[in-house]
Amino acid sequence: MLENKTVLLGVSGGIAAYKIAYLASHLKQAGAEVHVIMTENACKFISPLTFETLTGQKCVVDTFERNGTYEVEHVALAKKADVFMVAPATANVMAKLAQGIADDMLTTTFLACDCPKIVVPAMNTKMFDNPATQDNILCLKKYGIQVVEPASGYLACGDTGAGKMPEPEVLFDYIERQIARPKDMVGKRVLVTAGATCEAIDPVRFITNHSTGKMGFALAKECMLRGADVILVKAATSATPPRFCHIVDVVSAGEMFKEVTARSEAADIVIMAAAVSDYTPLQVAVQKVKKSDGDLSLPMKRTLDILGYLGGNRREGQFLCGFSMETENMVENSKAKLTKKHVDMIVANNLKDDGAGFGTDTNLVTLITPDDVHQYDLMSKEDVARTVVDRILK
Repeated sequence: MLENKTVLLGVSGGIAAYKIAYLASHLKQAGAEVHVIMTENACKFISPLTFETLTGQKCVVDTFERNGTYEVEHVALAKKADVFMVAPATANVMAKLAQGIADDMLTTTFLACDCPKIVVPAMNTKMFDNPATQDNILCLKKYGIQVVEPASGYLACGDTGAGKMPEPEVLFDYIERQIARPKDMVGKRVLVTAGATCEAIDPVRFITNHSTGKMGFALAKECMLRGADVILVKAATSATPPRFCHIVDVVSAGEMFKEVTARSEAADIVIMAAAVSDYTPLQVAVQKVKKSDGDLSLPMKRTLDILGYLGGNRREGQFLCGFSMETENMVENSKAKLTKKHVDMIVANNLKDDGAGFGTDTNLVTLITPDDVHQYDLMSKEDVARTVVDRILK
């Protein structure tokens, strides 16, 4: 995921410094080369040896320490870095960073770096709310440095409020967004749907399907990592949605139709990955539903055809991608859907194939366009998402 990427972590003297050990480990497992720079005060909260063990790299504290390779250490690290995150960033360190003060290894390297920089404040609530600290945050933002909003909660000092450092997995996502993918979708607006719609039969029962939302979430995340502005319209899901997307929650196919059609006009790319229930119960045209104890008559009718509507009402230059899940004649049925719905691509899979379909972490897909049919081997849904987006961009 982060192979051939170099991450600098600057750790200053706050109690939250111990959490960065988890972040460093996660980054290393993702394939990144991780270097940690600590202030002297940070060493009072966590040992440099901890970071050296986790990263396999020397942890740097002293500005004047010789590294054995006759390089100027802060300049050498600054040149290697793809991203520099300072976490936790105390009020004192943020003040230095905002004013360009370079009096230790962390602040000196920060000043020498021209890669993307992320600062993660962590401190007492009153210190965070202090006008001087807020001015320093504004100053950092003015210089193009991303400042992560602290979480609110119970702090080590006993106070409750803003100033808590976000958890390591949140910080990992900020770093991943910066460096995981080339930014070849900057300026593009993408609409993705995910999950399973639910159609109420009565106040207790409903009709739905087995979609978990994993495939739609993977597609939304891939577009977000590439720099796109992503709107994610999601129905019922059991997976965790990606960060940094604008999420719109819906329940029924009717609600999804309303949200998607209202927002699609502004989208450059629309990817319909949601599993929309085929029927909705209404007081019209009775359909028989077989049950073991007899026939149960339910008033049913087909739901609105969202993909068909988008295909018939698209704006010029818009790319439409739909999904097709079949149990037989997959390619033939999907080609027919491509033509009928007036879309640019269908991502098809066979629900009978092992590792494909709902609830899995993998998928076995065939990408169908008006000019081509290309079948892929079994892949993770993240790799499927990358493959689909690559094809769309072509």
